[in-house]
Amino acid sequence: MFSFQEAGLPLPLVRSLERMKFTTPTPVQAEAIPPALEGRDILGSAQTGTGKTAAFGIPMIASLLNNTRGSALVLLPTRELAVQVQAALKQMIGRAPITTALLIGGESMPRQIQELRNRPRLIIGTPGRINDHLTRGTLMLHDTRFLVLDETDRMLDMGFGIQLDAILRYLTAKRQTLMFSATLPDNIIKLSKKYLNDPVRIAIGSTTATAENISEELIKVSDADKYSRLLEELERREGTIIIFVKTKWGAEKLAVRLCRNKHQASALHGDLRQNKREQVIDGFRKQKYRILVATDIASRGLDIPHIAHVINYDLPQSPEDYIHRIGRTARAGADGDALTLLAPQDHAKWKAIQRMMNPGEKQESGPRGERKPDGGQKPRRRRSRSRQGSRGGPARQAA
Repeated sequence: MFSFQEAGLPLPLVRSLERMKFTTPTPVQAEAIPPALEGRDILGSAQTGTGKTAAFGIPMIASLLNNTRGSALVLLPTRELAVQVQAALKQMIGRAPITTALLIGGESMPRQIQELRNRPRLIIGTPGRINDHLTRGTLMLHDTRFLVLDETDRMLDMGFGIQLDAILRYLTAKRQTLMFSATLPDNIIKLSKKYLNDPVRIAIGSTTATAENISEELIKVSDADKYSRLLEELERREGTIIIFVKTKWGAEKLAVRLCRNKHQASALHGDLRQNKREQVIDGFRKQKYRILVATDIASRGLDIPHIAHVINYDLPQSPEDYIHRIGRTARAGADGDALTLLAPQDHAKWKAIQRMMNPGEKQESGPRGERKPDGGQKPRRRRSRSRQGSRGGPARQAA
């Protein structure tokens, strides 16, 4: 497939993609869309930021436009990702007569019930709230012919396996299923055999490697010096920054400390009410403050092109989340920087990250960009060998 215009898409969808300046598909889209348009099931894996939302959104919307009956369901692990995916899909739908419903926790149940009474043809939601509606009888999936499971590995990590099983029991066996996962551990392969029918396997690049246009740095610090070192790094950097921490309480505490030190910062974590989460993300997107302090709730799906730096104040519990965290920068073909502050108790976690990213290789103490606390080596910039598009072009499709 050389262009979206040559893919035989319905005219309303073609016009929407033209308005969005989508012309040349990204690799995952070029591989996934043609077989999906033929009705094949898909098992896809790709690095974060490669355009997976359009890879499943385009054939899904095409299916809804080509068939006057039937609905589609998109399942995602977090509220933030669901909100973002709905916004992207609405852009693709454009003026076409396809209504949507967003079913996520933290939002008004009566309002969602009213949306469902309007018989939406496209439902986007998280497993917990989807199950709530199924149990209440306010959601019917008997005519759902198109199913998308996005960030499936994350859904299983968050304990949604039982809920996924419960949801899929409501769906007809005669459906098309697209499953996307950043990684493909054994439990994902097992799940795909259970729910997918002779799927086309799509694998774009390494799912255990970081984007090549991200400069990675490692600074070894003591616990006592960690915060002061962070302040030094914030002073020497320009542009917006997302700082990852491991706990909800830690996110709030660090954001407050930064504000006391004259930095514009806000916290994002799972204990915030949904409307507050949206306010925080929207404020950061509009650059009302420079720093977002977040737990791993923001490590996947947060697509804000202006993020210049990612700082791992704490290492993630899961090695895979390291890749997703630093993938929040270097969006839309831009360069980005990722810094890890490595405390003594985190060395085991760091080695696990290195083993995942460099299997079979002898592990060193840090990446090539390691910098001692007193300064020293400038980080090595790794640039992408293949850049696609510019802001607003195909590379902006990444979710």
